[in-house]
Amino acid sequence: MTTYKPTLDLLETEIAIKYIKDTFEKELAKALNLTRVSAPLFVFPETGLNDNLNGVERAVKFDVKDLGRDVEIVQSLAKWKRNALYKYGFKEGAGLYTDMNAVRRDETLDELHSVYVDQWDWEKIIARKDRTKGYLKATVKKIYKAFVKTANKLYAKYPALKTDLPEKITFISTKELEREYPELTRKERENVAAEKYGAIFLTEIGWDLKDKAPHDGRAADYDDWKLNGDILLWYKEKKIAFEISSMGVRVDETSLVKQLKKRNETQKLQNPYCKGITDGTLPLTIGGGIGQSRICMYLLKKAHIGEVQSSVWDEKSVKDYAEKGINLL
Repeated sequence: MTTYKPTLDLLETEIAIKYIKDTFEKELAKALNLTRVSAPLFVFPETGLNDNLNGVERAVKFDVKDLGRDVEIVQSLAKWKRNALYKYGFKEGAGLYTDMNAVRRDETLDELHSVYVDQWDWEKIIARKDRTKGYLKATVKKIYKAFVKTANKLYAKYPALKTDLPEKITFISTKELEREYPELTRKERENVAAEKYGAIFLTEIGWDLKDKAPHDGRAADYDDWKLNGDILLWYKEKKIAFEISSMGVRVDETSLVKQLKKRNETQKLQNPYCKGITDGTLPLTIGGGIGQSRICMYLLKKAHIGEVQSSVWDEKSVKDYAEKGINLL
């Protein structure tokens, strides 16, 4: 990219970032009946509340001198939120959201990925009868509508930032993509579908496809792999499927055990979080994470995530990007 010129300058970008975050946060809370709460930056590892992501990422750990114990910086709040709904006394049909800040020390750094992760983490209590694809799709539609409203309000303030978002989001499963494009890689399938429809919710991520491997990695102890998915947008500036959210109906006592067996991780059934699911203490929920910098990058038509968040990059990359007109914060 040798002719890149950002639509907004640095100061305008910072002002627009706050506007996007304030607007979307309000629209999301209203759409899903969510209350904002404070969230931890670190947790005790033995509680099982930290997110293991794909099971290979190393959490950042340090000792707390006065406690004589180690804590881990959260990798996401997928499990903490469910526990918080129980602890705070939320009722069915209501939920919480929070600003989640995390450190991903093993992330491969590029134009879309950073060591620093910021997202809205949200979680909502549902009835057992709502653990269905229909309820999942209805929730996705509400989130997408909140995103489109935010995009339209931003466009009213900055006409140059008009997007080509479709009015509706399309639902497609990983199995359907595999049947339709068996010769393509996973990412190539996502790109083709996102370009075709503009906005998709890619469902059923976690269980093996016909080639005996999952479409993508998912932890076994929070999403139900039959009732989850990713919101992907076609990002024409970079010609890629652009993920802004991963979400799903959470595991119940049956799907938790089944998925842990698949991953040979049944030892996790002994931690307090998993016990809370199997003994019925923790409520049935739906939830997810929505990338704050990702949404800002998309709506502001940026070429690099480092244009909308302050993180760390190697000196050569900073210099190379600057020569292309991409100035990292």
